[in-house]
Amino acid sequence: MQQRERYTLGHHPSVLRTHSWRTVENSAAHLLPHLRPGQRVLDLGSGPGTITLDLARIVAPGDVIGVDASADVVDHATKLAADAGVVNVAYRTGDAYALDLPDDSVDVAHAHQLLQHLADPVAVIRELHRVVKPGGVIALRDVIYGGAVWYPLQPGLTRWMDVYQELSRANGGEPDAGSRLKAWALEAGLTDVVSTASVWCFTDETDREWWGGAWAERARSSSFATQALETGIATSEDLDVIGSAWEQWVADEHGWFAVPHGEIIAIV
Repeated sequence: MQQRERYTLGHHPSVLRTHSWRTVENSAAHLLPHLRPGQRVLDLGSGPGTITLDLARIVAPGDVIGVDASADVVDHATKLAADAGVVNVAYRTGDAYALDLPDDSVDVAHAHQLLQHLADPVAVIRELHRVVKPGGVIALRDVIYGGAVWYPLQPGLTRWMDVYQELSRANGGEPDAGSRLKAWALEAGLTDVVSTASVWCFTDETDREWWGGAWAERARSSSFATQALETGIATSEDLDVIGSAWEQWVADEHGWFAVPHGEIIAIV
């Protein structure tokens, strides 16, 4: 199919490093009560595969399918699973709008931080509905970047937020997707939808380096940087200011950052 959107973050090591921190506990806790051994699970937008591996451990001997658009990332996740000795998981490249799965073929469909990057999230939710068995679960979670708050206040971080919001939308995405999940699910035809929220908070030295250090690197070296320059949304001077602001935030013992996420559980 014709590409409808462009991935804002890309697959720079600074992106994969932060994505590899994610687990079911810190990124899909809303799904945990609905998981049980023997289920077949689809993890759409599986990325480096850490959440997928957790899902596989929880539902074993059921199997988990991780689907991502990037062949390189799928290769990385496949190696991670092999190194971990997790045998009930398989990764494949795929199209979120046209999954290579039969109707009613999985018990659970999960997507974390995916819909914010897609031009037609409602169509993807309909596709998830197609592959989930009657009585099965669709679990979604996405960030609400516009709800992020931080301290100390720095003009460079305000500029980062402005650039990210504009670039994400220019690429066809929605950086505040978490607040729209319930509306999108209802538009997709789901009726039994429970909507909740949770927060990531980064404040100690390790967390500040993990989050802010990655963003300092992204601002100068990742697809975020190259796309911001290509589109004219930011200049190289802007990106240097953003990177320096993140470095200053990391070094400040008062540093604090919180970002909310919207979540839904839908029974189909």
